Amino acid sequence: MPHILVTNDDGVHSPGILALADAVTSLGTVTIVAPAAESSAIGHALTLARPLRVEEVSRRRFAVNGTPTDCVNIALAEVLDEPPDLILSGINKGYNIGDDVTYSGTVAGALEGCLLGFPSVAVSLQRTGDPFDFAPAAAAAARVAGAVLGAELPPRTFLNVNVPRARARGFRVTVQGRRNHVTAVSKSFDPRHEPYYWIEEGESDWEPHDRSDYQAVRDGWISITPLHPDLTNYAALEFTEALSLGRLAEVE
Repeated sequence: MPHILVTNDDGVHSPGILALADAVTSLGTVTIVAPAAESSAIGHALTLARPLRVEEVSRRRFAVNGTPTDCVNIALAEVLDEPPDLILSGINKGYNIGDDVTYSGTVAGALEGCLLGFPSVAVSLQRTGDPFDFAPAAAAAARVAGAVLGAELPPRTFLNVNVPRARARGFRVTVQGRRNHVTAVSKSFDPRHEPYYWIEEGESDWEPHDRSDYQAVRDGWISITPLHPDLTNYAALEFTEALSLGRLAEVE
């Protein structure tokens, strides 16, 4: 029987993680190890400046006072009796598409699993008003999980799945979308007239791309994007070599 580790960034008590775990119970033995508190937009952070604690909140469900990346490491080192056959992260409240994957704690959970050599999948659902209906995303996640368990992902590769809230037209394999970011910071003053700031979600224009994750979910498809941790821009190697050689020549 396969062993499946489930984590997220919305917290161990999020209905999204419970829906995901329930959806894959027929595929194997499921263990949840997730942040004790909501940890959205925390990216691939690893806690090094303080100790971490683990609490078993119910059978095979553990809370860690840390990040999704912490949770995957604690699960592998201390919680699980044997290595997992699959790591699932989600279901996130809101898409993780395009450049936003760099901020996402949900994607980071799957990324960490990938870096450590385990098949991993991140799952996100289009944001709606509460209550969220996680059933479509949970069903999609179960189908993807079953397929991954029956195959072998390429080395250092994980899948990023995004599900629209309306009835989907099916699955579409996509590439990571791009957008032109606009920073939005709101400034206010406290009762002592000291300034404080909120970083807000700025308006951004998506670059047109027929095969992007953004376009797929916009058109009503479930997006599946294969991602990997290598951020090297191979197309820029020649440019960078020329740039570096030029600067070295100036120094000499």
